[in-house]
Amino acid sequence: MNFILNFAKGIALGAGAILPGISSGVLCVIFGIYDKLLDSILTFFKNTKENFKFLFPIFLGLLFGILLFGNTLKFLFLAYPIQTKFIFIGLILGCIPHIINDSISKYPFKIEYLFFTIIAAFSGLFLVFLEKNSTVCISTSYTFLILVITGFFMSIGVVVPGVSSTLILMLFGVYSSYLDAISSIYLPFLLPLGIGLFVGCLVFMKLTKFLLNKFYMQTFFSIIGFTIGSIFVLYPRI
Repeated sequence: MNFILNFAKGIALGAGAILPGISSGVLCVIFGIYDKLLDSILTFFKNTKENFKFLFPIFLGLLFGILLFGNTLKFLFLAYPIQTKFIFIGLILGCIPHIINDSISKYPFKIEYLFFTIIAAFSGLFLVFLEKNSTVCISTSYTFLILVITGFFMSIGVVVPGVSSTLILMLFGVYSSYLDAISSIYLPFLLPLGIGLFVGCLVFMKLTKFLLNKFYMQTFFSIIGFTIGSIFVLYPRI
């Protein structure tokens, strides 16, 4: 049962890696696996069997979601944009109380933690504004190094909740090529991007884990703020 549930969560994370404005990190938070995912990856070799048992269905589902459901989700966002966006908004809003309860069950709540939420929410709103007003640059010449660097910075959107990896791809001018490469499994493009993504994920996961260990409540309430701010990138312009 856990395998199927984690596999389904992985599919949703795959959607977050494809669709503009959806952060995989936010989905990890609302599914309640953000902390455990960081721990399992960073301490993989300390408890290989248990970590593999947890991570395998998630990453299998993520790959499955990217390769097989990417076009379906793109169709839903194009054919039924308002309905689909409100479903995602409802999913995020519905899970926020659970996220807050989970955090305050570990450490006592202090009113000043809301300051971190407010600052992060406004930062998320700024990123929404940036994405809404960014033109999708299209470049046709990519070197191996450029794609590795792009993948490295793309990892911020994978690890940090509320930061869209698609915005980073747009700023680097590779978003359209990224979608084409995924649909055709074009390895000369995907391989260097994946290398940079892997290295970047390790770096930013270690940084995030350090912050959670030293400043758990401040970091987690900042994550909640980014999650709230990310809602507005989905809000449809009716």
